[in-house]
Amino acid sequence: MEEQKEKISKMIGKQSILFLNPPYILAGSSIAGKKEGEGPLGSFFDQIEEDPMFGGTSWEDAESRLMKRAAEFVIKKAGLKSEDIRYLIGGDLLGQLIATSFGIADLNIPVFGIFGACSTMGESMALGAIIVDGGYADRVISLTSSHFAGTEKQFRFPLAYGNQRPLSASWTVTGSGAVIIGKDKPASKAEKNDGDNYGDNYDNNGSIRIKGITVGKIVDYGLKDSLNMGACMAPAAYNTISRNLKDLNVLPNYYDKIITGDLGYVGKDILIDLLKQDGFDISGNHMDCGIEIFDKESQDTHSGGSGCACSAITLTGYIFKKLLRHEWTRVLFVPTGALLSQVSYNEGNSVPGIAHAVILEIC
Repeated sequence: MEEQKEKISKMIGKQSILFLNPPYILAGSSIAGKKEGEGPLGSFFDQIEEDPMFGGTSWEDAESRLMKRAAEFVIKKAGLKSEDIRYLIGGDLLGQLIATSFGIADLNIPVFGIFGACSTMGESMALGAIIVDGGYADRVISLTSSHFAGTEKQFRFPLAYGNQRPLSASWTVTGSGAVIIGKDKPASKAEKNDGDNYGDNYDNNGSIRIKGITVGKIVDYGLKDSLNMGACMAPAAYNTISRNLKDLNVLPNYYDKIITGDLGYVGKDILIDLLKQDGFDISGNHMDCGIEIFDKESQDTHSGGSGCACSAITLTGYIFKKLLRHEWTRVLFVPTGALLSQVSYNEGNSVPGIAHAVILEIC
């Protein structure tokens, strides 16, 4: 009976979970491409790679190397070895998750390969937190990646084609972000004596934990324009954010920031309008990773950034630092994904969206 009551107490509302023993973020890594490094958040990333091939022989090989580097670096930053990690949960945008499967094979860690399109970082962190809080693992890596050239080649046109991009289009971020989720609070810098857990150049004043999650639904408003993914994904972001606020019975100002993944300028406006219909005004504390990662005027990225790495490296490079500096104390991280494929698009199907929310707070 006691065990049953404990399980029930974790479920909040219709789609949310509040963890009884909130897992901690032990470390985070952010590896970015050259264009991303030239953007407004460039100084926050752990590594910026000038070579778009990352030493590889193809765009797909480049992304695999990118993901492997992020995984190895986050393990190093946590002061661990690959054998200290119970499970790895990861995915990417390429067919059959080839960036993940070829990238992390040598780490020899048991793996769950997942696909949530650009929401993959949220999905992998949600699943990792559930596993750790449930006592099924002590440490889990959640990670994802994307590469501009590989994504363009698969979903749109090869780069050599030189096609025109509408103003509603976004620019796929080249990068990889990884986090280690653990059941115990990370060691302080004094205890570790190696700099710090998160890669910052300031004193570690607290730890980040995952307080809860809201799992998203597939939402399809019938939109078919794959070059306007912000509009396709905004309804899913609206659904998940509204559900989180209702499940927890809180107002938007409960969070210092409500952070979507890659809605861009078009999707941001749609999201704010949709939430106002439910009586929620997030215009004062909403942030979108796709808007923050590039400079609209100087970098020619139109509606902003997109791709799995857009939210992942903004999280591990920028958001974590804002939390550790106590500039923010609680954020709702909501990566967004467009669930299309080459097959679905060519057959004339619409572009469904999904968004998963992760509650992060400093403690």
